[in-house]
Amino acid sequence: MSKRITQEELESYLWGSAVLLRTSIDAGAYKQYIFPLLFFKRISDVYDEECEKILEEYDGDESALEWEENHLFMVPEGAHWKDVRAKSENIGAALVDAFSKIQSANPDKLQGIFGDAAWTNKNRLPDRLLKDLIEHFSTHTLSLANCPEDELGQGYEYLIKKFADDSGHTAQEFYTNRTVVHLMTEILKPQSGESIYDPTCGSAGMLISAIAYLKHNGKEWRNVAAYGQEINSLTSAIGKMNLFLHGVKDFEIVNGDTLTSPAFIEKNELKKFNIVLANPPYSISQWDRDAFSADKYGRNFLGVPNQNRADFAFIQHILKSMDDENGRCAILLPHGILNRQEEKNMRKEMISRDLVECVIGVGKNLFYNSPMEACILICRNNKSADRRNKVLFIDAREHVTRQGTESFLTDEQIDLLAKTYESFVDEKELCKVADYEDIKKNSFSLAINRYVEHEGGIEVEEDIETLSEEWLVHSEELKSSIDLFNEKLGGNINESC
Repeated sequence: MSKRITQEELESYLWGSAVLLRTSIDAGAYKQYIFPLLFFKRISDVYDEECEKILEEYDGDESALEWEENHLFMVPEGAHWKDVRAKSENIGAALVDAFSKIQSANPDKLQGIFGDAAWTNKNRLPDRLLKDLIEHFSTHTLSLANCPEDELGQGYEYLIKKFADDSGHTAQEFYTNRTVVHLMTEILKPQSGESIYDPTCGSAGMLISAIAYLKHNGKEWRNVAAYGQEINSLTSAIGKMNLFLHGVKDFEIVNGDTLTSPAFIEKNELKKFNIVLANPPYSISQWDRDAFSADKYGRNFLGVPNQNRADFAFIQHILKSMDDENGRCAILLPHGILNRQEEKNMRKEMISRDLVECVIGVGKNLFYNSPMEACILICRNNKSADRRNKVLFIDAREHVTRQGTESFLTDEQIDLLAKTYESFVDEKELCKVADYEDIKKNSFSLAINRYVEHEGGIEVEEDIETLSEEWLVHSEELKSSIDLFNEKLGGNINESC
């Protein structure tokens, strides 16, 4: 039982737990049960591993086992995995009791981390099924020696993706295509000692990607502070577990509504972060616009968005959360924000303040159950001198790989796009640098096809929303031209009279 687990064995082991639920639980609900059990097993096995080392170090002195500083997490008496495994009935109640005791023993770290699944509902989770799950997870020891943090973290990410694949339309609530996230991280280039924030963090994949970037580049990552807020309580718990299982300890994930009640406040202002990564919910209409219009944190400095679309509320929250000196962000957004007429004045103000550095249009089918194209908005305070009052537009729609039903960015494609951003020069049919006057001439539209031209007049495919917004922009421009013409014509008539 106690042996190093290969990645293939780990993935098979983790997915095997979900297979046991298939006849009883909807795919969208797997995560409510599997993740807490996995984390409970990991905590218990690491605790046992720590106890063995403590007894060796202190010559068998069992009193040392009670010292909190010797443990990552405390596991109170009666709340260990083996205690629940010993039960043959009312297993759901035993799990709830163990979870409660562990959370109480580790209030600063683990409060609410096990979620609120209906473990005691025997119609859904009979003792037989829970016993099978417990026995399945008991087939491996998830100690640090058997399963190091990075490897278990990768297994956890594998499971998150599998759940996303299996659950269809609910997936994007907690999972963003990781290859797109890696591109965003490559562009922002996190540094040791920086703070990283995701205001709609889901399962914390963006925070983990930033830390993985540091690990991959051989930089110190333990001194990075990670912060996140997530409105869904279960998803925020998944995010906490994900960070812990990746070995990240300096983090704070808060369950709450970022627009209504931002969690990170310093001296009555929004806390500032070096890096912000985000994939906010797209164009939501259920949000408190009235409160935002009088926001005490000044998050409406560009304007107040339409009730039907909160995209620019999230954008402004993020811009306000960036460090004044070196703050930068990458936000995954719907294409509509680039061109919608209703948001023109907010775009104009954002561009006039020279906050936008780059707009990247990514390819279709990178998101679950949706063929939509999205864009990545890169913003930065204090741009370098050669980039001031300029925006780089990158058309990356053709730089996507599709295998079967899955679309993703390869390492080579990520590298190409990251280098394109770094170069910040024109490249035929790929990217274009536009200055303030160029964008002003285009009525402050950031639609990529207005700047990146394709040879031979290749038709640019766009979603219906973008096409309709384009039509509205041109209609508005025509109306303005007619009004101006009538105004001048009237003036000439008056002068002639």
